Amino acid sequence: MPRCRTPLNGPALRRLVGVALLALVLSILPAAGGAEGKAGGKPVTPPPANPTLHMKVPENVADLQNLEKQVKTVVEKVTPATVGLQVGGSSGSGVIISEDGYVLTAGHVSGKVGQEVTIIFPDGKKVKGKSLGNNKAIDSGLVKITDEGKYPYCEMGKSSSLKKGQWVISIGHPGGFKQGRTPPVRVGRVQEVSDMLVRTDCTLVGGDSGGPLFDLDGKVIGIHSRIGGTISTNIHVPVDTFRDTWDRLAAGEVGGIRGFTVPEPPYLGVTFGDKTQIDKIDSDSPAAKAGFKEKDVVLKFDGAKVESLDELKSLLGKKKPGDEVSVEVRRGEKETLTLKIVLGKKG
Repeated sequence: MPRCRTPLNGPALRRLVGVALLALVLSILPAAGGAEGKAGGKPVTPPPANPTLHMKVPENVADLQNLEKQVKTVVEKVTPATVGLQVGGSSGSGVIISEDGYVLTAGHVSGKVGQEVTIIFPDGKKVKGKSLGNNKAIDSGLVKITDEGKYPYCEMGKSSSLKKGQWVISIGHPGGFKQGRTPPVRVGRVQEVSDMLVRTDCTLVGGDSGGPLFDLDGKVIGIHSRIGGTISTNIHVPVDTFRDTWDRLAAGEVGGIRGFTVPEPPYLGVTFGDKTQIDKIDSDSPAAKAGFKEKDVVLKFDGAKVESLDELKSLLGKKKPGDEVSVEVRRGEKETLTLKIVLGKKG
């Protein structure tokens, strides 16, 4: 009896891609143990990836194999520098970025300045360290290994160069370091980039905080900070912010470091219901003064098309109180209006 053959297009291809990506994540996990000391004192960043791979959506098995090959190359190189951290009874993750043992992590992991930190390598080896400064405004933290030695380390990339849809690799110690388990790997894509955060769909859970986010060149471009609305929408500290505040972090400065305080968000005065449809308008708010009405659906913000609330929030986050913005809305079934709104301050 002849076999039926289903063309690899449409839903069939999407299913193949989904299954293959899951297999990719499972297949790139390196063998447990033996990952630490051999690369000591040397940068562990692999050769750059083919530029076309950074943004390419897999369309066939060959594409998936190319992506898998590059991810495996990156993971094998960077795993020795991806460490677990134990600070004050809590666990987190980190990544070594210098031969003498500076470790990037999240501010809520490093905690108070001067605390004793235990740094655990993937093979289980432990060394001592101390917590340095942290920037609460963006959740960046710094730890220094105090045991003398030369350590494997990863290079810092440029988060400002990231593009939406770019492939990234998340590594960390979910649930804390576990003997015999190398840092689990998750592959995903960039959803949003700004000076204050990088958002991806790489799954994160407790214990991943402070772990590294890599590009396909194997360079650190972010540090895991917090889980978003779902475990597949997560926020990372842009690596550029570590570079820009390095002297202050290394000196043990704490708080909203000047130049990276959280900006006051602009105020519209609306509550959204389904997607970008306005459900409620606060009285005497900027939206009320501009003529918005309940049930208006926002189509464009400052000239940019918006199709989801996340996109609208991202565009709004780039503005500041006092900015005047044109907003295109659909009112009723057919009417389209462009309204001018001056963004305000809440309270």
